[in-house]
Amino acid sequence: MLAWFVVLYLVISVGIGLFAARHVHSSKDFAVAGRHLPLPMVMATVFATWFGAETVFGISATFVKEGLQGVVADPFGAALCLVIAGWFFATYLYKLNILTLGDYYRLRYNRTVEVLTTLCIVASYLGWVSAQVKAMSLVFGIISNDVISPTAGIVLGASVALIYTMIGGMLSVAVLDFVQMVVIMAGLLFIGYLTAGMTGGVVPVVAHAAAAGKLDFFPAADPLKWIGFIGAGITMMFGSVPQQDVFQRITSAKSARIALTGSLLGALLYILFAFVPMFIAYAATLIDPAMFNGLLEQDSQLVLPTLVMQHMPLVAQILFFGAVLSAIMSTSSATLLAPSVAFAENIVRGFFPHMGDKSFLLLMRVTVFVFTLLVLAFALFSEDTIFGMVENAYKITLAGAFVPLIVGPLWKRANTQGALFSIFFGIGAWLLAEYLVSEGGSDVTLAQSMGLASYGYALIETGAVPAQLVGVLASFLGMAAGSLLPHWIGRPNPHDQSHALLHHHAAAQTHHLGEALHRHPDT
Repeated sequence: MLAWFVVLYLVISVGIGLFAARHVHSSKDFAVAGRHLPLPMVMATVFATWFGAETVFGISATFVKEGLQGVVADPFGAALCLVIAGWFFATYLYKLNILTLGDYYRLRYNRTVEVLTTLCIVASYLGWVSAQVKAMSLVFGIISNDVISPTAGIVLGASVALIYTMIGGMLSVAVLDFVQMVVIMAGLLFIGYLTAGMTGGVVPVVAHAAAAGKLDFFPAADPLKWIGFIGAGITMMFGSVPQQDVFQRITSAKSARIALTGSLLGALLYILFAFVPMFIAYAATLIDPAMFNGLLEQDSQLVLPTLVMQHMPLVAQILFFGAVLSAIMSTSSATLLAPSVAFAENIVRGFFPHMGDKSFLLLMRVTVFVFTLLVLAFALFSEDTIFGMVENAYKITLAGAFVPLIVGPLWKRANTQGALFSIFFGIGAWLLAEYLVSEGGSDVTLAQSMGLASYGYALIETGAVPAQLVGVLASFLGMAAGSLLPHWIGRPNPHDQSHALLHHHAAAQTHHLGEALHRHPDT
C-alpha cells in the first residue's frame, strides 16, 4: 500500500513539473525561470537548496552520534551561506542580468578564469547530486522491502529527477519546490508530533540530549579543535557561495529586493526545519534504545526511516516518505540543472559564439542528460556516506572559486592575474594538504619541538588543520600577490565595455555601502 502511494506521488510530481514546462520558451526561461518568480516561490526554492537527503538522513544521523559540533557545516554553515549569497548576489550581480556565475568571472576577469572556475563548480556537483540519488535509492529500498536493489534505486531516482528537469528547467524546479516545501513541512511536523507523544513530549528528549552533551555547540578551549571547527563551518558557509544552483535560485526573483528577502527567509526556514529530523532521530534512541543504538553502529542513516516504518501508522509513513521524496527531488533537480547550464553556457558556448537561442536551449537539455549519466556512475561506485558526499562536494569551490568571486566587486585592484594565482594557489594547496593527510603519520608534539614550520606541516598532515582551510588561505594569498605584482599574464582588455561596466557597478555599490556605514556606524 505504501509503495503505491509513493508511486502516485512521484507521478503527480513529475506531472506538475511537465505542466510548468509548457511555459519554457527560451534559454532564460530554462536557466533562471525568466526572472519572474515572486517572493513565496523564491523563499521556497532557496529553502529547497539545502533541504535534501543530507538534511533528513545525514544531518540527523550525524547529530545523534556527534551532537551539534558534528553538524556545524550543515545546517549552520549552509544557512549562513544563503544569507551571504543572498546579500552578495542581490547587491552586486543581480543587475548584471547574467545566466551563470561563469559569466561574472568572464566579465570581471577573462575567458580563462571563466573556464577554470566553471570546471571547479561543475566538478563539485557530482558528489552533491549523487548524495540525493543515493538517498532516493535508500527510500525505494525501504518502501519496497528491498525488492528494488540499491543499483536499480539509483537509476530510478536519477531518471525521475531527469525527466522534468531536462524538459522544464528552473521554472519546473521552482514550481515543484513550492509544492514540495508544503509537503515537507506538513510531513515532518506530523512525524515530530507523533514522536513527541512516544517520549512524553519534546522537553524530555531535549533534556536527555543536553545531559549527553549533544547540545554543546562550541568545542573545548583547544586551538586544534577550534581550527577543525572553523574549517568545517566555512566549507559550506563560503564554499557553497560560488554555486550555480544557489545563484540561479536567488537571481530567478523578479527584483533584487525579492532576491534578498527570499534568501533570508529561506535560510531562516531551513535552519528551523533542519532541527525537526534531528529531534526525531534522537528521540528514536529513547523509544527503542537496543534497536536504534545498534543501527547507529551498523548504518546510522537508517535510524529515522526505521522508526517511521516500525513505530508509525500508515498515514504517517505516507507523509514521511512524501516529505523525504519532496526534499530529495527539489534538491536533486536544481543540482542537476545548475552544472549543466554552467557547462553549456561557459564552456561549450564559448566555442560557438553565434549559437541561436533555440540551439542553446537544446544544448542545455542535452548537457543535463549527459551530466545525469556522470552522476549515476559516481553514485554507483562511491562508498562515501550521504553526509560525507555533501560535505566534501564544496571543498573544491572553496579552494578555487570563492576568493575570485567575493573579492572581485569588493577590491578594485583585483585583476585577472590575481584571479589565476588565486585559483592555482588555492587548488594546489588544497590538493597537497589532502595528499599529506592521506599519507599521515606525523607526531604533532614531536614536530612542535622541532620548530614552527615543522609543527604547521604536522598539523596539516594529521588533519588537525582541514585541507580546505589551507586551500582558501592560499587562495587569498594568491589573489593578493597576483593583483599587486606587475602584470605578466591576463592583462585587462581596455576595449571590453562589459568589463568596464562591471567595474563601474561594483565601485558604485561599494561607495554606497561605505556611505551607509558612515551615516549609520551602528549597523
